[in-house]
Amino acid sequence: MTETYSSDCRMLEVRRLGVIPYAEALELQASLVDDRREGRIPDQLLLVEHPHVITVGASGDARHVLSDEGERALLGVELFEVGRGGDATYHGPGQLVGYPVLDLKPDAKDLRGYLRRLEQVLIAAVASLGVEAHAVDGLTGVWVGDAKLAAIGVRVSSGWITSHGFALNVSTDLRYFDTIVPCGLEDRSVTSLSEVLGRAVAMEDAATAVVEAFVSLFDLKVLVV
Repeated sequence: MTETYSSDCRMLEVRRLGVIPYAEALELQASLVDDRREGRIPDQLLLVEHPHVITVGASGDARHVLSDEGERALLGVELFEVGRGGDATYHGPGQLVGYPVLDLKPDAKDLRGYLRRLEQVLIAAVASLGVEAHAVDGLTGVWVGDAKLAAIGVRVSSGWITSHGFALNVSTDLRYFDTIVPCGLEDRSVTSLSEVLGRAVAMEDAATAVVEAFVSLFDLKVLVV
């Protein structure tokens, strides 16, 4: 007998997938969104790292990609236009990327509320690692001072199923952000946990902190880690 997972199922399957190409992550999310909509799987949280890639959201401005095709080729950076919210961002080694595939029905059908809860997850996670971060009114993401520590860009498909998600700079080479105007904000800098703390932060520690904060703030029970 095949088990089904309704919209009020409170279980979360966490998949730590290591380094995977961005295109592979897009395909996997599309498949999982369909499966979650049909109740074949519980809520999901994918935790990954990507090779160097720039992504531009549906409302993004192509002028915020500062590197041309030749420069990106030299740096080994791919470029994708994707169907999430937000502007241009960078993903790469040393950055923890999370893709929640959640059913927001029946009582969480609020896009702004979902974004704010993701911010609180990341703020709580980095607090457990010794970093005091905050949200900024009118700007999506998580900040330390005026520097962006984590970017958030999501998509909510039919049936209130989420995809895309957040990117937390753990030990990211921040020089790659020079290839874009991060999130379209010209007057803001970017930082990482390692830069703020002045020491190396293990990706595993960051991932564990995010999972613990996620299940707490979304009131979910971890099915698999």
